[in-house]
Amino acid sequence: MVYIVLGIIVAVFLIAVVIYYSEKSGTDNNNKNNDGSGFIDRIFMPGYKRAGIRGEEIATSAIESVLRDGDYLFTNVNVEFEGRPAELDNVIVNQFGVYIIEVKNYSGYIIGNEEVFEWQKYKTTDAGNTYEGSVKNPIRQVRRQIDILANYLRSQSVKVWVKGYVYLLQDNSPVESECILHGIDDIDQVIHTKDRKCLTPDVIDKIIMLLS
Repeated sequence: MVYIVLGIIVAVFLIAVVIYYSEKSGTDNNNKNNDGSGFIDRIFMPGYKRAGIRGEEIATSAIESVLRDGDYLFTNVNVEFEGRPAELDNVIVNQFGVYIIEVKNYSGYIIGNEEVFEWQKYKTTDAGNTYEGSVKNPIRQVRRQIDILANYLRSQSVKVWVKGYVYLLQDNSPVESECILHGIDDIDQVIHTKDRKCLTPDVIDKIIMLLS
């Protein structure tokens, strides 16, 4: 009888915890956007998706750490142009331009180049076994995102130069590309380097309105 009562108490406690974190996840905001994934959703979500969401959260915190006055960060931005949709992990807007940062939390070792459709992934287990797989080329992915976002803004009478980068959280690829970011210093440099005419406050305000 005692064990039954204890079992009921534990079950009630666990249910209360799940409800609490489910509601908390639904009300907390990540910057200006919520990733929409509640506590319960994450329990039943495949492991690679949980790792992806966790990676995005870590990357967002890293980006936030280098933001300055006049920088605006938007996360999980959905845009579409001529029937082509894109979900952008992070978009930074400031006087220097508009920047997309696509986050990848790949495990293992990644090999590829800018032009191929897929990169090869090698992962070695604790037992010493190496497995080979593939991932879509993130550089090609971010180039598509640049095209969609730039054209979407242009369709709204905002002509700006959009740049895009891939942030590899594990820094586990030898791929040489100016599109690859290896850490916080790289993020800080690319979003705070002037290489074109600065955006006016009016243009920045319009972009913010369109992305909000």
